[in-house]
Amino acid sequence: MTVREVLRMGDARLLEKAIPVEKFDTPELHALLADMQDTMAALDGAGLAAPQIGVGLQVVIFGIEHNPRYPDAEAVPWTVLINPTLTPVSKKLEEDWEGCLSVPGMRGVVPRYTRLRYQGFDQYGNRIDRSVDGFHARVVQHECDHLIGVLYPMRIRDFSRFGFTEVLFPGEDIADD
Repeated sequence: MTVREVLRMGDARLLEKAIPVEKFDTPELHALLADMQDTMAALDGAGLAAPQIGVGLQVVIFGIEHNPRYPDAEAVPWTVLINPTLTPVSKKLEEDWEGCLSVPGMRGVVPRYTRLRYQGFDQYGNRIDRSVDGFHARVVQHECDHLIGVLYPMRIRDFSRFGFTEVLFPGEDIADD
């Protein structure tokens, strides 16, 4: 379909709360998902939220098998997640590096729950209910933050571990999202 422009931090639309999707399996929803998938693939991302392309709906996509920008990341199944609810399964937090297509060229250490359950729907209105951990849990939390107007720098606790990718990791090809 179409590779869409990704909004960048500073655009007020990224701070808005997304609204729930009311109708599933529509041509409009399928077109949005195709654009999101094309955009994410063109930028080698691990995930993308609809608000990142200026669409204020509770829609995220994510998934990676092998991505050269995430050489050490475990596989995350391709998922369309609509109207999500996240519930931590453990109170344990883990800090790790994150980047974002809306904050290009920068990385920061962000605390995230290590285990969580996410529920929602796919594009056809089928229920999704998964309990996940590790990188999968981090990706889901990162993408769903976009639906409540939160960008990862807002979660950073120690700004000495936030900066430009090429300065933090010279000579490495590190992903933004």
